[in-house]
Amino acid sequence: MTPPSAASAIDLTGKAAVVTGSGRGLGLAYATALARAGAAVVVNDIDEAVAEQAAKTITEAGGRAVAEAVAVGTTEAAERLVARAVEAFGRLDILVTNAGILRDRVLWKMTDEDFDAVIGVHLKGTFTLARAAAVQLREQGEGGSLILVGSPAGQRGNFGQTNYAAAKAGIAAFVRTWSMELGRAGITVNAIVPVAATAMTETIPAFAPYIEAMHRGEPLPDFLRKGEGFGTPEDCAALIPFLASQAARDVTGQCIGIGGDKLALWSHPQEVSLAYADGGWTPETIAATWHTSVGSEPQSVGIPAPKIPGE
Repeated sequence: MTPPSAASAIDLTGKAAVVTGSGRGLGLAYATALARAGAAVVVNDIDEAVAEQAAKTITEAGGRAVAEAVAVGTTEAAERLVARAVEAFGRLDILVTNAGILRDRVLWKMTDEDFDAVIGVHLKGTFTLARAAAVQLREQGEGGSLILVGSPAGQRGNFGQTNYAAAKAGIAAFVRTWSMELGRAGITVNAIVPVAATAMTETIPAFAPYIEAMHRGEPLPDFLRKGEGFGTPEDCAALIPFLASQAARDVTGQCIGIGGDKLALWSHPQEVSLAYADGGWTPETIAATWHTSVGSEPQSVGIPAPKIPGE
């Protein structure tokens, strides 16, 4: 049998998707990329006017899209978004959980409200949406794709982001768990770990002048696009139709980074150094051997600082 061409394998004609937080930025880029590949899209944003305008932009470009304004995080919102896809397009095949907020503060200044708000949108929002989508996809019996949105902060931690990093680390755990639970139903589950010029990254001082130049029409330099894997939202969006397509039917349980010219597979946590003690360990024997055995090369934390030429 002749294998399908790359173009036909990415064709999403007849598929329907929900993309949360897709009124602007990365989410809009994801929704647009899916529509260009042939999928019909439910565009979601908390702001109804923004969601409607995003859907209009997609339809005016020849795609199929409807808007649904609702804040994610509750079971009701999740079921409403899935129902909107079924109502508008007759089915659901793809879920992209992009909606998110930030409430950055160091640990000793972070309030319960700061923590709960971010966990509610990112972690509970992803859970409730994936659960609602899984019910619909299993009922349809034709497989599907859950594409969760992670972050480098969830892979390595980030100063001032207790809530956000914890939520994104939890999303990576969702990917590993749900890929096992949903595999028999033909549903793939993966995370995209994007790095792009957005309203959030524009606040990073090292990136700011380059992003300003990009907005003036100047290309981002290679040290950003390749060295940092940092580019536009559209650069990151290329991964979404791939993960939703037949070309990625055997890709599941993975956290995949993309940004600029860089595509990367993130490792799963695993034991990297081992030591054994006959009869078990005591605090004293651990202390005596730690620095010359398992603790000799401690793991690093945090997102590496950008390497700016000349600095």
